[in-house]
Amino acid sequence: MGSADFMRAVRITRHGGPEVLERAEVAVPTPQAGEVLVRVAAVALNNTDLWTREGAYGRPDDPKALSGWRGPIDFPRIQGADVAGRIVAVGTGVSGDLVGRRVVVDPAIYDSEGPDANPVGLMGSERDGGYAEYVTAPVKRAHDVTDSPLTDDQLAALPTAYGTALGMIERGRLRKGETALVSGASGGVGVALVQIARARGATVLAISSEPKIDAVREAGAHEVIDRAGDITGQIRAAAPEGIDVALDVVAGELVGDGLPLLREGGRWVIAGALGGYGVTFDVRRLYLHNAQVIGSAMHTPTHFDLLMDLARRAEVQPVIAAAFPLEQAAQAQEELSRRGHVGKIVMHP
Repeated sequence: MGSADFMRAVRITRHGGPEVLERAEVAVPTPQAGEVLVRVAAVALNNTDLWTREGAYGRPDDPKALSGWRGPIDFPRIQGADVAGRIVAVGTGVSGDLVGRRVVVDPAIYDSEGPDANPVGLMGSERDGGYAEYVTAPVKRAHDVTDSPLTDDQLAALPTAYGTALGMIERGRLRKGETALVSGASGGVGVALVQIARARGATVLAISSEPKIDAVREAGAHEVIDRAGDITGQIRAAAPEGIDVALDVVAGELVGDGLPLLREGGRWVIAGALGGYGVTFDVRRLYLHNAQVIGSAMHTPTHFDLLMDLARRAEVQPVIAAAFPLEQAAQAQEELSRRGHVGKIVMHP
């Protein structure tokens, strides 16, 4: 198989702060029928890691309940949704020719086998993830990127952040020539939204904190709004005719304040709640203007296929803010939670 019997991993045995991340030596997982074993070269961190560890997702019947991404966690759980690496072994029914191929793993667990399936689970929450030397994945979720010029760190940065961003852009039907507003633009998803929206030919307005404005502009934003100022006033000045699509990972008060800024038929796409999940808005701004509020959780298999095509051609260039060894997972998550960086944080097993 080309791997040892045991591997280093970082896992959680309960919900809590960074202190619940524990280093462990565990058995290397065995790829089952239809699966591959991937030697992890890099694993990227996401807000989902923090919120899964904290149990912050709630449940439909109890918003304050401790929960993983889509339900109770089966502890212990190895975290980490975003993996780039190489296939080192295969399960039954999988061609041995794949051994040695460089891959990015789609971390989503889908509700069906169709191209437009919805994600209902996530690697690192509903199944073990990439905070380890090895991880297993269904072969159809291991995408061959052997010839991509992107680095392993850049490839690992793609699945959740860029998959979420592409899902938002596709569900929001962003078209060339339209004006897009991106909130939380300095984070992993935010940078991805800026880059992909710009590549789509949209005019991109981005919201960020003042120290990160230059970095967000360098990522591709045409105009950057200082979130410490009058956000709606700045948006009106930058886009006096309104915005077509809001790509929002902040929510909170921004939704109610921003909906009147949509053009006729505008779309407000939400994939996060950094600003709070309790939202109030004037519903007349929806029905009188044929506007839409759209929820977007990650991507579909079709979206991920599109993303991998971009990766193979290096048409997106993920920004890597910092790299940590696996043993420093707690420090890496603390760095992520401080939100002082631009781009993605990765770890190396």
